[in-house]
Amino acid sequence: MAELAPSLATPLAAPPVDSNAMQGVVQAPIPIPGAVPAPPQPSQEPEHISETLYIQNLNEKIKIPVLKQTLRGLFKAYGEVLDVVAHSNLRMRGQAFVSFDSAESAQKALKEVRGFPLYSKPMQISFARTRSDAVVKKLDANNFETHKARRIEHKKQTRYTNPLKRKFRQRRLAAEMDGAGAVPVSKRPNVQMPDEYLPPNKILFLQNLPESVSKDQLMALFSQYPNLHEVRLIPTKKDIAFVEYLDEASATVAKEALHNYKLDGENKIKITFARK
Repeated sequence: MAELAPSLATPLAAPPVDSNAMQGVVQAPIPIPGAVPAPPQPSQEPEHISETLYIQNLNEKIKIPVLKQTLRGLFKAYGEVLDVVAHSNLRMRGQAFVSFDSAESAQKALKEVRGFPLYSKPMQISFARTRSDAVVKKLDANNFETHKARRIEHKKQTRYTNPLKRKFRQRRLAAEMDGAGAVPVSKRPNVQMPDEYLPPNKILFLQNLPESVSKDQLMALFSQYPNLHEVRLIPTKKDIAFVEYLDEASATVAKEALHNYKLDGENKIKITFARK
């Protein structure tokens, strides 16, 4: 699938915004008697909507196959996921593209998942500016070859003018000049520690939960151990959850006591420390 460019966010106009501003709700200013009215602001362009979401601020320590599988599992609740694109190279690290079969599905997913803390980092989500190969092949198959040829030609033309690529080349050149023999960042092995060997912290990661499990059930189970702070379920992936304690020691006690506990009498729940 082609690399897609993120959508450009249009700055908000001068009037202050309330807490719902992220959903595009702008609160009108209260007129002040005797105040000179502000000059009219230019109307904002409507947000571009597409079938593909551009995701930033992803945890760079997660292996690409695991990240792609997690994203697909997270977003499939909102519609058919045609493709998930993520790369480990320096320019694309921490980013991904998720393509749906319709713009409506993508819009709903953006609204509900934006800011969700995936692997402890809140996702920044926007619409991609262009259609992906997977979307065109699914929705406009007759023009797929034309679309692909145009994309390849555009990639050739912007090879040396793209600011992101120019920044990447400058960084690579600087690394080469800093010292010969240093291992380039893109060549370093991406080794991820297994969940079972993660260092202790106050947040526990629960897996293999029954899909029927409720927050109240988990609260009742983990509140048997002191200093429970919060239980967080993931609406689109019901077999995992996060349990947070006030301190590392309390989390460790609960983990040791409840790991492999049969919550439904059949399946053992897996408990590890959450990745930071």
